[in-house]
Amino acid sequence: MPTYEPSDWYRTPLYYDIIFDEGTRREADFLQAVFEWYGGAAVGRVLEPACGTGRLMAELGRRGCEVSGFDVSLPMLEFAGGRLDDANVAGELKQARLERFHYRKRFDFAHCLVSTFLYLADEAAARDHLQRMARSLRPGGVYVLGLHLTDYDDRGRTRERWVGQRDGVDVVCNVQAWPADRRKRAQQVRSRLVVQADGATRRYQTQWTFRTYSERQLRRLLASVPTLEHVATYNFHHDVEQLVSLGDGELDKVLVLRRRDG
Repeated sequence: MPTYEPSDWYRTPLYYDIIFDEGTRREADFLQAVFEWYGGAAVGRVLEPACGTGRLMAELGRRGCEVSGFDVSLPMLEFAGGRLDDANVAGELKQARLERFHYRKRFDFAHCLVSTFLYLADEAAARDHLQRMARSLRPGGVYVLGLHLTDYDDRGRTRERWVGQRDGVDVVCNVQAWPADRRKRAQQVRSRLVVQADGATRRYQTQWTFRTYSERQLRRLLASVPTLEHVATYNFHHDVEQLVSLGDGELDKVLVLRRRDG
């Protein structure tokens, strides 16, 4: 059985970027459509919490948005800075946590599509994040938030696989999630990267814990932040013309939250 080196995949931003870059244009198309439908414009001042490698910042910046982003990972921020430079995009980057950030300026839009929200380990931190997002948006501003809901009755493991290649570097990513602990509201997740480059194969493994939300638990959290109004729900197909219901049984959700006036 192959051996995997314990690692933090946020410390290998190139491999992370290779895996997720394929969907960048489609996600940017979706975000701009959501911004226009629910916020009144396709471009504006945009904030990305947990901006990672900056792929969406660079893409939206090329399309005319004024982009800012923050992340807790310095390697990710350094990579993002290079990506913005390569795209000739003058974005703003800073290090901050999801539940501990502040901007003086106000944004028209914000987005966080890839379940990073689930790293917030308790209800207080999740609420702090949403409240800070509301304060960071102008009245009528839109926050697009993607996350996986949890079916506590499903006792099987889930698996996802991505494959990417760039400049002679091949990356295979396998992510496995174990059944959620209903009492602790926690789920163990593991990623394994197999990287082939320069004639060598390297294997990395990262493990983490996500906080879990059923539909009811998510609705309760959203109700505790009345400055944000839940105005629409989509799935991970990112098709702005295909609205779904939060309670339809599908677990992959994208919420459109709008800052209330006042």
